[in-house]
Amino acid sequence: MQISQDLLKGCKKGDRKAQYQLFRLCVDVLMGVCLRYQKEESEAMASLNLGFLKILNNLDKYRPEAPFEAWIRRIMINTLIDEFRKNRQVKELMEYRDFSEETNTNDWADYNDAEHQLQAEQLTAMLQALPAMSRKVFNLFAIDGYPHQEIAEMLGISEGTSKWHVNYARKRLQEMVKETLSDSRVI
Repeated sequence: MQISQDLLKGCKKGDRKAQYQLFRLCVDVLMGVCLRYQKEESEAMASLNLGFLKILNNLDKYRPEAPFEAWIRRIMINTLIDEFRKNRQVKELMEYRDFSEETNTNDWADYNDAEHQLQAEQLTAMLQALPAMSRKVFNLFAIDGYPHQEIAEMLGISEGTSKWHVNYARKRLQEMVKETLSDSRVI
């Protein structure tokens, strides 16, 4: 993503046309991040707007030697985490299962076939089907590359709970891939 310094200067000065142009350049990247963390598109759009406002308000802190796309992703992820903390009053529903007792590996799917057969929309839908907390932790760990210790601090959970959510999400996603592939008779 190439953003000109002139465009950023215009945004810093409050030029609405420059801000709109910057929004148009960033919307796909930011919406992709939001959709990974929010279940509903309307929630993702609200988070996108809030995150973009923070980007505009903090343009003075951006350093041109850093990639602009990485900088805006970081702000968006931090915005989503802040929103999660603020709305944490509602208890998240979780399904607890002991996966250590599951030893039946005879019906595992061939995940190389999955890579070729599944569309991005299907994978996104599978991520959206995960419980909210597991989805957040999995996204932070597997997609955004945060370590468990940092995830635990961001979400106010223990490091062990963070690891549990990642393990749970992986198992659930494997089950969903297997179901999808068996429905299409790829296995």
